[in-house]
Amino acid sequence: MKKNKKNLLIIFILSILVLYLSFKDDFATKVKYLISFDFKWLILAFILIIMYWILKGLVLYYCTQKLKKEYTKKKGIHLMITTQFFHAITPFSTGGQPWQIYKLKKEGLTLGESTNIVIEDFIVYQIALVFLGVVAVISNKLFNILPKNNALGHLVTIGFIINLLVIVGLFIVAFSKKWNKKIIDGLVKILYKLRIIKDKEKLLKKSESFITNFHKSAEILFESKTNFIKIIFLNFIALILLYLIPYALIKGLNIDINPFKVVVTSAYVMLVGSMVPIPGGTGGLEYSFVSFFGSFIKGSKLSIIMIVWRLITYYFGITVGIITLNINKEAIK
Repeated sequence: MKKNKKNLLIIFILSILVLYLSFKDDFATKVKYLISFDFKWLILAFILIIMYWILKGLVLYYCTQKLKKEYTKKKGIHLMITTQFFHAITPFSTGGQPWQIYKLKKEGLTLGESTNIVIEDFIVYQIALVFLGVVAVISNKLFNILPKNNALGHLVTIGFIINLLVIVGLFIVAFSKKWNKKIIDGLVKILYKLRIIKDKEKLLKKSESFITNFHKSAEILFESKTNFIKIIFLNFIALILLYLIPYALIKGLNIDINPFKVVVTSAYVMLVGSMVPIPGGTGGLEYSFVSFFGSFIKGSKLSIIMIVWRLITYYFGITVGIITLNINKEAIK
């Protein structure tokens, strides 16, 4: 609880700083743009983020339904909406997965089954994320969508490599249980010798349990190729919808832009923002958004689009997530 309060304080301070920096110059013009948004495009932006949550909830449903037939789509969507709050208040969105495991366990699944479902969801999401990142990088190379920026270009490359390595690591863990044990045992021994960890045996048992669960998750995931392709496709469409939110906001200020260009640029923004070790990527995402979309939009309009984009993709999720938790109070008992 104390850690969450600290994270919320960090989010609040950084958010105030971002707002100050965004509005400190040409305040009157920015307010004018803010109140001049075309309402139908603003509504579309909110619909896109809600559709993103729904599709992500359906992925959870399809992963869970294999182990618990009674699990409903409504429960999967509800869990995904409440997860937004825990994702938002923790660095690298790490708080969402423990919450999902806890809630799935309350649905009658075992701890191992709940962990397997969350791991499956993470695997397919990473596959869709990397695939879309590959498409974005190749498209930019072919069509020169974004101007060259060495500093940001290096960050994009690092972000892409990190996500790619995560996928490679996931598949190694999933399909090579013997080698995994050797690698993790070796790492644990090194950490123990460096005195980074104290209880070597306890960590070895935990890592062995994790590998077993992960291996089992991969087996379940690949049992049905049709289901596997379906949930990757749902994640892919969900990410496209998320990446199209800036398009709706740009159009809302009567700026013409190619939606494909927006999707590619959004993918670059997320590749950089995903590396920021602050709850919600606060600060890093705003900077990368302004840097990349600044190639097409200038001045006060860019600042307002960025602020509304963060309001919809981040703060709206926190708000809806915590309201949903409070409405359904038994969810946190």
